[in-house]
Amino acid sequence: MLENLGIVDACFSLPKERARASRKLHGKSVLEWVARRATDSQQLDGVIVVTTAEPSNEFVKHVTPLDVPVFVAQAADPLGALAAALEAYPAAHFVRIETACPLFDPVLLDRLVKESRRLAEPADYLGYRSHDGTPAMSTPVGVFGEWVNAKALLETARRVPSAKHRAHPTRYIYEHPERFRVRWIPLPEEIDRDDLRLILSSEDDWEYHQIILETLGPDCDLRTITHLLDRCPSLRYQMAELNRASRIA
Repeated sequence: MLENLGIVDACFSLPKERARASRKLHGKSVLEWVARRATDSQQLDGVIVVTTAEPSNEFVKHVTPLDVPVFVAQAADPLGALAAALEAYPAAHFVRIETACPLFDPVLLDRLVKESRRLAEPADYLGYRSHDGTPAMSTPVGVFGEWVNAKALLETARRVPSAKHRAHPTRYIYEHPERFRVRWIPLPEEIDRDDLRLILSSEDDWEYHQIILETLGPDCDLRTITHLLDRCPSLRYQMAELNRASRIA
C-alpha cells in the first residue's frame, strides 16, 4: 500500500471542463500540465489521473502523459470515482489535485504531506486556508491540493447520497469537522492575496497565463510568478478586478 498517492481529478461532467482540460497552453494540454507538475512532487509515492467512463471523457487518456496511469471508473459521480480508484490503487492517504490550475506549485503539495506527518494527532483532512478562513481550494489562486485520509473518503462514498457532495468529493469531509478530523494550515503570506489569480476560468485567465509563460518560461514557480506580478502592477490590477467581479457574481 502506498503512503501518499497523488490523484488528478479529471471526472469532468461539463463541456467547459473538458474543453479547458484539452486546450493547449504553451504547446501542452492543461491536463498534461497538471499531471506533469504533480509528478514533480518529491513527497508523493505515485500519481494517477482519475476519470469516469462517460464517453465524453474518453479524451482524458489521450492528453495524459504516457507514464501517468489513467483510471477509468464506472462510477457515475466524482466521489464514487475516487473511491473506486482507491480500491484499485490502495493508499493510506491521497492528495487530490484539480485541473483548473496548470501552474500549480508541487512544493505546496509536498508541504501538505510534510505537515501531515508533523501533526500531533492523525487527521482525516488537511488543507490550506486563507486569512479570512476560506478553504484555499475554493479561491482563485488555485495552486493547491488537499490531503485526505483514504478511509475517510471511502466512508463518505458509502454513506453520503447527496448529489452536491458527491460532485465535490472532499467537501463533505471538511464541512463536517464534528465527524472528521479536519485540520488547516495557513496559506503562505506571499500568495494569500486578492491580486493573484491562477485558475483558468475565462479568456482573460488564458491571456494571463500566456503572459506568465512567455515571460518566465514553462519552469516558472510561485516565487517567480509573484515576483513578476510585483513588477507588473497592471497585470496585478487586472487579476484583482477579475477576482472581485467573480466574488460579486
